[in-house]
Amino acid sequence: MTRFMTPRVGLFLFVLILPTMALADALTGQAEQQATNWPAILMFGAFVVATLGITRWAAGRTKNVSDFYTAGGGITGFQNGLAIAGDYMSAASFLGISAQIFSDGYDGLIYSTGFLVGWPIILFLLAERLRNLGRFTFADVASFRFAQTPVRIFAAFSTLAVVIFYLIAQMVGAGQLIKLLFGLPYGYAVVIVGVLMTCYVLFGGMIATTWVQIIKAVLLLGCATFMALAVLWNFGFSPDALFARAVQVKTDLAAAAGAAPAEAAERGRSIMGPGNFIKDPISAISFGMALMFGTAGLPHILMRFFTVPDAKAARKSVLWATGWIGYFYLLTFIIGFGAIVLVGTNPAFLDPVAGGLRGGGNMAAIHLADAIGGNLFLGFVCAVAFATILAVVAGLTLAGASAVSHDLYASVVRKGQATSEEELRVSRRTVFVLAIIAIFLGIIFEQQNVAFMVSLAFALAASGNFPVLLLSVLWPGCTTRGIVIGGTVGVVLALILTILSPAIWVSVFGNAEPIFPFSSPTIFSMPLAFFTIWLVSTLDRSGRAAVDRGGYLEQRVRSETGIGAAQASAH
Repeated sequence: MTRFMTPRVGLFLFVLILPTMALADALTGQAEQQATNWPAILMFGAFVVATLGITRWAAGRTKNVSDFYTAGGGITGFQNGLAIAGDYMSAASFLGISAQIFSDGYDGLIYSTGFLVGWPIILFLLAERLRNLGRFTFADVASFRFAQTPVRIFAAFSTLAVVIFYLIAQMVGAGQLIKLLFGLPYGYAVVIVGVLMTCYVLFGGMIATTWVQIIKAVLLLGCATFMALAVLWNFGFSPDALFARAVQVKTDLAAAAGAAPAEAAERGRSIMGPGNFIKDPISAISFGMALMFGTAGLPHILMRFFTVPDAKAARKSVLWATGWIGYFYLLTFIIGFGAIVLVGTNPAFLDPVAGGLRGGGNMAAIHLADAIGGNLFLGFVCAVAFATILAVVAGLTLAGASAVSHDLYASVVRKGQATSEEELRVSRRTVFVLAIIAIFLGIIFEQQNVAFMVSLAFALAASGNFPVLLLSVLWPGCTTRGIVIGGTVGVVLALILTILSPAIWVSVFGNAEPIFPFSSPTIFSMPLAFFTIWLVSTLDRSGRAAVDRGGYLEQRVRSETGIGAAQASAH
């Protein structure tokens, strides 16, 4: 681990790049090239060099699996709060939410609200218990008093499903960003991100990932603050004036498109109310449930609670993260409406052939940076957005790799007898596989809104991980069979309904009508998961069930007092 690059690793990266470049050419063809932005390239380069330097430093400190997965538990509460915020403020937050507000106005606020309100659940119900019960992954917590093999197999499957959907959104955002500014084909841009994320995780593990996330969080918060203040400055720091101008812009655009005056005025006013994005109440409730409860089931976020030394630091992490994230989401609302006014009326940012924004709908915040700060600020914002994506994909990849190496290989295949070197070897190989999958799916889903793609990952997390985690920790009657069957029902149903929904069945597969008409499956899949866990556990009369129920008292003492947590972490 002390060497940054070896001939064998270099060969692996070369083997990774060649087939994915070929895949990119095959799937995207010869994309229309954009003008190259040299300030952006220089800032991108500076960030990549700096973060690779951090990775080189972290590689010398990554000696064992504890360092690789959880930075040895040596991250402070404040640092971890910033890192969590950096992990959570993804491409969906910066690019996707602002793009959704640019497109649909007020309706885009459902993302900001939904993403934020899940944090009190983590703070009051899970943060302290997670730190006291777990070691590396959320499966350590979910399987504490249950049969290890079936629970860990479920947890690994669920983790990988969530991670892959989440990775798609980040790869799409990165690909569109680099395509817009570097003049590279979209597929090549996605490959670059895949290779860089492989380097960060492969060599630096959680130490490098944490510090990249902290630096990215500071840059993103500063960048978004400046953008929001610059937008408000144009309107005398009056949000009312900004909103009124946005309504007028939408009205004028509707009139220019041929709408009657009354209809144009109605379209303009509609951006200040619900109904443009989420069309029906069931979808709205389901969508909100996914965003709220999915936060408490995201494996790469839950994994961060094992990087701090104790439960007190875990609580501090959540408090700091909630503050930073809430502040950032207020800024995205201003940025989205600012884009309506300053980007939507500027022909320089519009695509006259395809319609919409140049570079795709996810680029509203990027064009706004150009509008308010020119080429230099645009380059800085693009570098920050790129940093955002790299930090998040590194955390996601690490979570997916730990699910395979720790939960499946070390705990299931080797029954806890795997050496640290064996586990690290499997983890690194998994990183390569996940990188190839992320690149492939990032190319397939090129046209999707990145915030919406992340919401699908939240739906899977809310339907599987959250019910399993909550009931395994808080309900004495929970059993192994209940956890495994109920969690599997939730994840599988959410996955099937997501594939049959308009987002994939129509937008990706090209079918005329969706089989499942709602935008999110959570309102059906999450309650069914809770009900199945309760029903199966209640009916379970096996010998294993008696052991499961009998272990609750020990689990509760450990989760609420932390007695025994330090010794477990040391091992």
